[in-house]
Amino acid sequence: MTVRTRLLRWSFWIALVGFLAWDFVRAPAVDLRHEPPLIAAGSGQVVQGGHCSAAK
Repeated sequence: MTVRTRLLRWSFWIALVGFLAWDFVRAPAVDLRHEPPLIAAGSGQVVQGGHCSAAK
């Protein structure tokens, strides 16, 4: 493994960990009680978000 390959590999992992740490600090906390269910089809709950193919 060359020095350049190692440098690129370490740079990638440092950037990824740095981005995840920044995102964790900056993002608001997730309130699990007000999150929509993952699968709501047929549950009777009203959809709150829009859809790209919805008629306007």
